[in-house]
Amino acid sequence: MTPDEARKMMGLPDVSELQQRMLSEMEQRMKAAVDTSDPEAMLKAWLPLAAPGFEQFQKFLWDSAKMATGAGDSARKSGK
Repeated sequence: MTPDEARKMMGLPDVSELQQRMLSEMEQRMKAAVDTSDPEAMLKAWLPLAAPGFEQFQKFLWDSAKMATGAGDSARKSGK
């Protein structure tokens, strides 16, 4: 059974046209972001809804690096 046959059998809608449009838009965004050569711009273009998650991950990495180098000790001692 092909994926198309399974989709029809389960009564699911054909979203191939929508998927193709979304992929085309994503490709355009990726190309535009690559032209800027800015990694943060690339991620924001590729994953616009994931930006808050990216910022949290970035903060986690910075905080981890500070703690690993001992830079976080003064902030912990002062109660910040």
